[in-house]
Amino acid sequence: MDPVSSIVWIVSFVIVTVAVTGIAGRAGVSAPVALVAVGAAVSFLPGIPQMVVEPELILYGLLPPLLFAAAIRTPLSDIFARRDSILVLGVGLVAFTVVTVGFTMWWLVPTVSLAAAFALGAVVAPTDAVAVTAIAGRLRLPRRVVTVLETESLLNDAASLVALNASIAAIISIVNPWSVVGDFGLAVVIGVGVGLLVGFVLSAIRKRLRSPVLDTGLSLVIPYIAFIPAQLSGGSGVLAVVVAGLFLGQRSPLVQSAEARIAESINWRTIRFLLENAVFLFIGLSLSGILVGLRQSNLTFWQIVGISVALLVVVALSRFLFVFASNAAYQHGPRFLRERSWGWRTSTAISAAGIRGVVTLAAVFLLPEETPERELLQFLAFVVVAGTLAEGLALPWIIRRLRLPPPNSDQETVERHLLMSEAQTAGLKRLEEERADTDDPSVLDRLRIDSSFLTQAIENPAPGDNEPIPYTYNRLRRIMIAAEREAVIAARAEGRYQDRAVRSVLRNIDAEETALRANAPREQEE
Repeated sequence: MDPVSSIVWIVSFVIVTVAVTGIAGRAGVSAPVALVAVGAAVSFLPGIPQMVVEPELILYGLLPPLLFAAAIRTPLSDIFARRDSILVLGVGLVAFTVVTVGFTMWWLVPTVSLAAAFALGAVVAPTDAVAVTAIAGRLRLPRRVVTVLETESLLNDAASLVALNASIAAIISIVNPWSVVGDFGLAVVIGVGVGLLVGFVLSAIRKRLRSPVLDTGLSLVIPYIAFIPAQLSGGSGVLAVVVAGLFLGQRSPLVQSAEARIAESINWRTIRFLLENAVFLFIGLSLSGILVGLRQSNLTFWQIVGISVALLVVVALSRFLFVFASNAAYQHGPRFLRERSWGWRTSTAISAAGIRGVVTLAAVFLLPEETPERELLQFLAFVVVAGTLAEGLALPWIIRRLRLPPPNSDQETVERHLLMSEAQTAGLKRLEEERADTDDPSVLDRLRIDSSFLTQAIENPAPGDNEPIPYTYNRLRRIMIAAEREAVIAARAEGRYQDRAVRSVLRNIDAEETALRANAPREQEE
């Protein structure tokens, strides 16, 4: 494909993605489902070239930024609070799915070896962070459920890819089960180590960068800086990206300027929107090519239909059985586990949110050419992605019937105001410590008044107030803002407020600091 054609295709992808997502949102339809449907329909039109999935391009090109965009906005406090549930679902459920799907496929299709059947189990095991997050945001699920679903999908990508590598090795040659366990442990250690190293180094670099443009430019390559070395050294690149993203997201208020944080947030929201939705469009466009390859299978049409239905049932039942069995173990276990158990409504909601996506599609194309019934396995992976997306359409109905309590908006508002009050108190205290006897009393009075009404001033700025901010006011207000940010970070570390309140207050503080810098006298900036 010549450069001009490539550019035309990229522009077309963006236009179709934005248009379909916008229309689906207005119509109340799931955007991922709409994009897959549109892509599948377009793939059969005359003149449309057959889409060939390049797994290396997806794994190395698209997956790292998608994971990073999700990780930097995931609070570490919530992960530590739900770490046992996340580990059970992110690793235990993957292993259970690999086994159940593997033995089912081995029994249904005798021409598929056990190693190849386990490989399919590893392919369909991970849920999709993108689709789950989109649905969770619309349904206003309890914060605990949203955190578990989002972080589970970050961790199970790594677990499933490690299981897939072991299955592929078994397809090619004989594998020692102990070597599989060793490879998994090594992948985790290297992945976490690389992620932490990247986080530490880039935090130190970011702390010295003064330009938001340079900081944002650096953030665009962070996912690849973490992913590629981890993969090449035998570790989990997925885990490295997630760890680096979580670390840098937690350290962001300490090492980045307000302008850099705002710019990074906007840029990554845009990148995430384009990539995640374009991926679903690409999944649909690949359907015609997958069907062409399916012709090489010796199975009849109705046999393939029966196997597809059976696979969808097994994938769904595996998740339901494992989630309810795990919760039962919590409810009848030691006291500290009983205190962290879920009700049956929560278990049902988590079980129903098992949507698959980009990792499943990319992973199945990693199967070597000598894999028995390779084309059939590729088609079945597509069926699982499309089928679980379709099942996701029933999720709003399920959640409404379960009557799960929505997030407590009143409590979040109270927490936000309480935290803002703490921050303002810290700022006023710092003002009294730092002010000089030569400072103009009128400026000090204005600072005290402005601090009391910081939130209202940001949300309802005075119209037509374009006067330059005096040097003294700018200097002292920025000192106060630094103290306010320190107070918010300290409150976050102590776990006294929910993450949504912390992020909201930090955004307000960043917004005012950015405005102050924009209006600062030139000599002050220099």
